[in-house]
Amino acid sequence: MIDYGEMIQMNWKKILIKYLLLFFLMLQDVMAYEEAAYKIVYEGDNFEIRFYDERVVVQAQSNTGNNSFRKLFNYISGKNQVEEKIEMTTPVTELLENNETIMQFYLPSRFDAKSAPLPADNSLEIATIDAGYFAVIQYSGFASNKNFNKHAQILKSSLDLKGIKILSQPIKATYDGPFTLPQLRRNEAMFLVNWNK
Repeated sequence: MIDYGEMIQMNWKKILIKYLLLFFLMLQDVMAYEEAAYKIVYEGDNFEIRFYDERVVVQAQSNTGNNSFRKLFNYISGKNQVEEKIEMTTPVTELLENNETIMQFYLPSRFDAKSAPLPADNSLEIATIDAGYFAVIQYSGFASNKNFNKHAQILKSSLDLKGIKILSQPIKATYDGPFTLPQLRRNEAMFLVNWNK
């Protein structure tokens, strides 16, 4: 015998889940973040070269990287010396330096190194990233180390084939929040490069 009450309840659950997913996707589009400005100077088959002006970041350095995001998020949420809330920007970047992970939040373009609020947490610092040329490959999916390392290697091979000199360790750049479906996510692997063409 068919239990129509149970069928109706299951259908309502399915409809509710679909509407919640749609809501989160729409919310993602509404929450547009300022992105670090750049100019594309070269487009290859699977990568591009971008020129970035000097940028200001707040950064955390860690052996594990586990709590860096939380500390940086607290900083922009007002846990800084002037208790100013700061808009989230993209991307969030990570790189390895001296066997430690450095995670960086870019500050909005209205800040420079002198006007950026100083962190209340002594483990954070305000830093500038010098202007320069960066080779970039985009990919979707999760921003796992495995996915990042795979694409960083693809980019390195492409740069080696073109004779473009790499000047840095690979940099992981993530643009989307955790509610973005993996196939819709924008992730990037980047290298600082010598570009004089």
